[in-house]
Amino acid sequence: MTTLRMAAAAAEFGRDLEEDFATVEHLIKDARNQGVRLLALPEACLGGYLLSLDDDTALDTGPPALALDGPEIRRLASLAGEMTVVAGYCESAGDTRYNSVVCVSGDGVLGNHRKVHQPLNEDASYASGDRFHAFDTPVGRIGMMICYDKAFPESARALALDGAEIGVCVSAWPGARTSPAADLAQDRWKRRFDLFDRARALENQIVWLSANQAGTFGSLRFVGSAKVVDPGGDILADTGVGAGLAVAELDVVQALETARRAMGHLRDRRPDTYTYAGAVTA
Repeated sequence: MTTLRMAAAAAEFGRDLEEDFATVEHLIKDARNQGVRLLALPEACLGGYLLSLDDDTALDTGPPALALDGPEIRRLASLAGEMTVVAGYCESAGDTRYNSVVCVSGDGVLGNHRKVHQPLNEDASYASGDRFHAFDTPVGRIGMMICYDKAFPESARALALDGAEIGVCVSAWPGARTSPAADLAQDRWKRRFDLFDRARALENQIVWLSANQAGTFGSLRFVGSAKVVDPGGDILADTGVGAGLAVAELDVVQALETARRAMGHLRDRRPDTYTYAGAVTA
């Protein structure tokens, strides 16, 4: 039996890259001290998220745009060392900016994903990605997505069909914009965040790591709630609405085999029946 100790972080990040890297370094050190080999950090942890989800791009210039092959990502990889670390950032690709997430180890970049689904006015700040794919890492085959991506079942299903054993979703998921709950733990957007995490794990029978921003930034109050979910949809560790690390240990291969033994959701699919408007879905 080979177990994997993994963690998802809830933490607060802003525009100052040096402060963000100090937080990242602290989280990596904390995780390393707990024997963690796979760590998921939130969306936009390098440079912070948007100040608002309204059409308020004049509020500031947004997060700094970083090149995938630039010094900041190399610095992240150096901090990761022997660990596998997933972190969100604003990616610069020529004149185009993407809301992206990168997976690194001390050996360099292992994978990169550009956010496909953009909520509200996020498309005023970022271009959209166009695919989902899984990739191999020292801790297993991983598929990544960002925040609103997980509201679409097809996103996680595409990753699972590409062989992902572990789904990693990094977020800057806030509380409700209208009629917010005084107690963030009772907020309806937090409830949706948690439901999506559990459903995506269960319906694809994969391990699920969910990292999220915590605290406040601009007009947004983030719900935290970083967690590790097993292939049966059960939460193994959760930070609650505050900052912290959700840490869990699991034999990933055995957990997937056990979950899929009787009812294999991927195996028992009937794609020929999933039609709409004359089209067949993947």
